[in-house]
Amino acid sequence: MEDTNHIGFDNEKYLREQTSAILDRVSRFNHKLYLEFGGKILYDYHAARVLPGFDPNVKMRLLQKLEDKIDVVLCIHAGDIERKKVRADFGITYDVDALKTIDDFRGWGIDVTAVVITRYQEQSPAKAFKNKLALRGIKVYLHYPTKGYPTDVDLIVSDQGYGANEYIKTANPIVIVTGPGPGSGKLATCLCNLYHEYKNGIKAGYAKFETFPIWDLPASHKVNIAYEAATVDLKDKVLVDEYHVNAYNVKAVNYNRDLEAFHLLKRILEKITGSESMYQSPTDMGVNRASAGIIDDKIISEAAHQEVIRRYFRCAVEYVMGLVEKDTLNQITHIMNKIGAKVEDRHVVLPARKAAKDAELCGKGNEGIFCGAAIELHDGTIITGKNSPLMHASSSLVLNATKHLAGIPDIMYLLPENIIDSVTYLKKNILTGKMVSLDVDETLIALGISALSNPAAKMALENLKLLRGCEVHLTHIPTPGDEAGWRKLKVNLTCDPEFSSKSLFVGDK
Repeated sequence: MEDTNHIGFDNEKYLREQTSAILDRVSRFNHKLYLEFGGKILYDYHAARVLPGFDPNVKMRLLQKLEDKIDVVLCIHAGDIERKKVRADFGITYDVDALKTIDDFRGWGIDVTAVVITRYQEQSPAKAFKNKLALRGIKVYLHYPTKGYPTDVDLIVSDQGYGANEYIKTANPIVIVTGPGPGSGKLATCLCNLYHEYKNGIKAGYAKFETFPIWDLPASHKVNIAYEAATVDLKDKVLVDEYHVNAYNVKAVNYNRDLEAFHLLKRILEKITGSESMYQSPTDMGVNRASAGIIDDKIISEAAHQEVIRRYFRCAVEYVMGLVEKDTLNQITHIMNKIGAKVEDRHVVLPARKAAKDAELCGKGNEGIFCGAAIELHDGTIITGKNSPLMHASSSLVLNATKHLAGIPDIMYLLPENIIDSVTYLKKNILTGKMVSLDVDETLIALGISALSNPAAKMALENLKLLRGCEVHLTHIPTPGDEAGWRKLKVNLTCDPEFSSKSLFVGDK
């Protein structure tokens, strides 16, 4: 459910201008353009959070408008397959995300032409992934580390460099090259095929489509700073594109990696094409028209402010879990200070912490751990929940919030005692688990069962969909069952960097 009073972005205006910009660019390259898609094509929830009103799948709508003109190539780095790198918003590995992407594209009526496994070096997991795709009828190409990269341009742009990789066959004028995350090898894939196109006498072109940073907003704009926060582990910085200023006397911004790579990329393109590059700056290469959709700067600035805080919490949690280094946490703290953000600016933080204190005063918790949770509904109402021997704080919060939305008195129970007893008996006596309190995933199932015979539970169940897009904060890191449940409810979740158990292993116990 979207609050139409807080819309800062017009999808339709954006679609019109973005489609026009892409078609204009392809017309400048003999009607063959390799378009590298940075960021996420599907489920771009970061963009939806910082640009309220932005459809997370608007880029797929864009591709549908161009569907008779495009081929889609999906890249995945062999090293990411080997390391089992995880996409945080879905909690799935990049190789699984690639499979999901193929299915999702098909759901939108667009076929993925080919999958490219980049920087392939005979890694066993990558080989297994290739076989899995091939057996399902997906065309797979293997691209190897480029000889000479990044210093020897003559070797890079040769039959021993880009030419050593197999040519990806495409039929349409626009080749969309995408991947599940940064470092997936999208640029190298574009350049490899561009090399082959020129060898075959086809004067194709290259362009880049990234939503962030927004090139015609200042580097200090909170939307661009939120991009820095989102890529803090990559140490990205949004800087003035001096190449663009010098060439056109127009101020534009880009991020440090593109700025640093531009001179080399320009030399490679000129070596491939045999002529001077039409691009005088990294901003030139982009076709992003996101700023065209912005209709309320105040709304998007506040949304970006909130996103920086969410990213701070995520980074703090990743630090205590040993996933990022101290300097990454220091950098996100610096970004918070740069925009004057405090964790208390997130409206659900203090109520969640108060709920944990209330749990402590009541003496109800697990292993002496007292947890609190809070949600901000779309009308601004804040509801809280706390943990008990029967339920996680998150589970309590879900029930309290749905009761409020359904107009059910707080004293009324949604889950009959016999259902809770049955679940706890199963967990403790049959499955020999140590933790018997219900997590969110289990609570949702129990609520669904209860709704069969309990009208109040049925009303609460119907209101679960109204939690989508709401802000939630927990005082402790969610268990896997809580995290899975919240993900299904599609809320914007943050938590304090505290563990919800004294045990070192938190899982299905």
